[in-house]
Amino acid sequence: MTPPLRTILAALLVAAPAVAFGQAGPNPEVAPRREPSLRGLAARERQRKCGAEWRTLAPAEKAAQGPRWPQYYSKCVRRLKEQRA
Repeated sequence: MTPPLRTILAALLVAAPAVAFGQAGPNPEVAPRREPSLRGLAARERQRKCGAEWRTLAPAEKAAQGPRWPQYYSKCVRRLKEQRA
């Protein structure tokens, strides 16, 4: 006789978080975290600079520069890369 569907689903819901968060047991195949590359560090630094600039802008200035973060960030990154060159 097969167990009811409710029992099967309950067992899966209990086991799923343990598997998802790596609590099901040690996994020797997990690689250690890599050090960030120079490109990655530079990109992170540009994002921090642009974010700091974005937070200091008044709403009217934000509308003039690019009303949303992605548009502003794109312009800011382009400007910072040109300044370095």
